[in-house]
Amino acid sequence: MKVLILGGVAAGTKVAAKLKRENRNHEVKILTDSKDISYAGCGLPYYVGKVIKDREELIVNTPKSFSELTGVEVITETKVTKINPDDKTVEALDLNSNENKEYTYDKLVIATGASPIKPPLEGMDLDGVFFMRTPEDAIRLRDEIEELKPRRATVVGGGFIGLEVAENLAVQGMITTVIDMAETIPPGFDKEMTDYILNHLAEHRIMAFTGTKLDSIIGENGRVKQVKTDKHKMNTDIVVLSIGIRANTQFLDGSGVELMPNGTVKVNEYLETNIPNIYAVGDCATVSNRITNKPAWSPMGSTANISGRIAAMNINGEQNKYNGALGTAVAQLPGLNIGRTGLTEDEAKKAGYEAISVVTVVDDKAHYFPGSSLFIIKMTADKDTKKLLGVQALGLNGSAVDKIIDIAVTAISLDGDLEKIKDLDLAYAPPFSTAIHPFAHTVNILLNKISGDLVSITPQEYAEGNFDDYKIMDAAIIPELPNVPHVDLNKLDREVKGFDKEDKILISCNKGKRSYLVQNRLKHYGYENTVVLEGGSIVNKIK
Repeated sequence: MKVLILGGVAAGTKVAAKLKRENRNHEVKILTDSKDISYAGCGLPYYVGKVIKDREELIVNTPKSFSELTGVEVITETKVTKINPDDKTVEALDLNSNENKEYTYDKLVIATGASPIKPPLEGMDLDGVFFMRTPEDAIRLRDEIEELKPRRATVVGGGFIGLEVAENLAVQGMITTVIDMAETIPPGFDKEMTDYILNHLAEHRIMAFTGTKLDSIIGENGRVKQVKTDKHKMNTDIVVLSIGIRANTQFLDGSGVELMPNGTVKVNEYLETNIPNIYAVGDCATVSNRITNKPAWSPMGSTANISGRIAAMNINGEQNKYNGALGTAVAQLPGLNIGRTGLTEDEAKKAGYEAISVVTVVDDKAHYFPGSSLFIIKMTADKDTKKLLGVQALGLNGSAVDKIIDIAVTAISLDGDLEKIKDLDLAYAPPFSTAIHPFAHTVNILLNKISGDLVSITPQEYAEGNFDDYKIMDAAIIPELPNVPHVDLNKLDREVKGFDKEDKILISCNKGKRSYLVQNRLKHYGYENTVVLEGGSIVNKIK
């Protein structure tokens, strides 16, 4: 069988390597317009920040080493211009000789990836303007930082890559600003979580301006000097654009291959396009959401590798389904790890679920163990079925959010509900976790909320709601809120002076745990209109 793969990096090379492992008789070729075929795209921000020391570490495989390792023929610096499904040929341009060439196939895999969006604005070609997509991008940026020692940097785009770039610029002493058109960043988090993230970034000298549109980049003597937004101008020495990517599918015009509205290739659960013998994987293809089964674009290295492996097995005659992505993502920010998977509360409601969420502040390991810190977790489920729908987690001081997210991914993928997962035998030892795992702890709290044992509101509900007619009760270990009555849980053994049993009472502490315990005890003494503020003063700005 002759298998022709258009594109390398993660998806294309995964398809090729898996094909040859399963059947050495296949003739497998990769065509790519790049000099490289396999590089660490997700590691680029860390090369800029010198966490990754040497540029050679960014290259996973050279064309020569990949060919020797797998037996795949790699043809670089060759740009595909057209595919002809009827006669199973591909037309391409040799970028060195400018010669047009033709390649034949029995099976074709489109893995052409995506390119950074370059808006048609003034100043895009000035010196000091960078993108972040290839090793060359990261190498150029780091070289310039080392040579010119810039003081100010502006990152346009508050997605995961943009924020990681901002972190790696700020750690080198630059005054770093992030601007984004969206009202909340990064994507995939509910507002109370993004508010916390942005406040945390500001404390680490990274200022983020959301709802802000880039109008132009202003230069002087051919070099960037300012960025102009729809709100103000800012001085800057370098600009890094990370405002999104666009699928490299323009060459498919007129081919008959069906595209989605965003220009990605439409595939079914077997990664097949609408044309027989043609598959698509990676950043150039739209897959599906595992929960809703609706189309979803998941331009992630993980998705590329998983779908590439499945496509290769299907080309080899198997019938393996790709069951969908969850939008899982993690990122390291200064002093804060962030992660998410599944649906946000807002997305779950739009999808038709009776969504209910809880925000918890829980220990990441035994509180007495050196280096212990906190997780802030938002967990969303369907109130009727108790099906887990999504989790967002923030790990303070380097707490390992990936373990929270990975547990959630496993539970959601196995169609788990809260009752099934609340007593999982998760790993415990003081250096690693708490006796009741922070994930299970959050599950139990959400179950209490569903059952009515806990009556509480999320920080988002608090920020959006009108609680002026509530009396605030400070339930922290020591008084936290000025001019607010403080209640000591340890001495709460009767009715509380200053609070009538009919009063609406909003209970707050620093995390939320003591508020729940106070609410539980107040119920015993006849107070029925109490509400716990989830996340306490750690997450909320209490009015």
